[in-house]
Amino acid sequence: MTSPHFSSGDLIADRRADYARMFAESGAFAEAAEVMEQALEQVPGWAAGWFRLAEYAQKAGQNAAATAALERVVVLDPTDVFGAGLQLAVLGAVATPVAPPTSYVERLFDDYADRFDTALVEKLDYTVPGTLARLVRRHAGADAHFGLVADIGCGTGLFGVEFRANAGRLEGFDLSAGMLAKAEEKAVYDHLAQADLSLPAETSGLFADGPEGRADLVSAADVLMYLGDLAEVFPSAARLVKSGGLFAFSVEDGGQGDVPLLRPSLRYAHPRAFIDRRLAENGFDLVAMEESVIRQDAGQPVHGLLFLARRQG
Repeated sequence: MTSPHFSSGDLIADRRADYARMFAESGAFAEAAEVMEQALEQVPGWAAGWFRLAEYAQKAGQNAAATAALERVVVLDPTDVFGAGLQLAVLGAVATPVAPPTSYVERLFDDYADRFDTALVEKLDYTVPGTLARLVRRHAGADAHFGLVADIGCGTGLFGVEFRANAGRLEGFDLSAGMLAKAEEKAVYDHLAQADLSLPAETSGLFADGPEGRADLVSAADVLMYLGDLAEVFPSAARLVKSGGLFAFSVEDGGQGDVPLLRPSLRYAHPRAFIDRRLAENGFDLVAMEESVIRQDAGQPVHGLLFLARRQG
């Protein structure tokens, strides 16, 4: 059986994998890949090991070897908790998926939950929750009151903290149980629940505990880049918000094209034209859009677009 964990279950293989990691940490990626191959001779069914080999090979400039290792991961783990299919697309070996695997996104954020706030806010200059909250207030009024705010993809609750004073009832939804646990610790949400925004509205979990058309504001701060072509999330937001209600969200700036781009970060960037089309298709009128640097990534600014739209009556 394939394990999603980094231990192979074989002491010798794990020891060699540790040596490979030490080579990688010193920047010797070709040597790391060679030692990792030796580990995999012991445990050829270790999906996590093949994924690690692909990482080392890619950093060593051995793209053919990285591709072969990623293809092995996909065979060993069809649920693709490691995002191997996304990596294959970045390498140009397969077409870009319309959305990432749910299992990959859930594992990514469960693993990241404990260090999410520190990593993003303190180390990567993450600005979206505050900037998005200010965008809403700029157009609705600093003292605007929203009877019910639905924060979809709420993560650890950073937008909830920023917007609690403007919300009568604040609901948070996220795929990751780990993220929801951290959001609960902040004690700003009236209701938290697990939801998969990549699924159709009926099965997403957004309406398990409340009716459609209940929200005065739907927020999606820094989540759409993990949802690909957004085929389900815009219809869900349209059904969640009441007529005349607002939808505030952010994306990574996809430039001048008209389809989402998969970046090496394995996040999707969305062009302005694509977002305008999704809004129109789902009955939203654009209220405002602003450009912003939303975080740092490997020392470089990540440019984003923040949108505020109103549901047609």
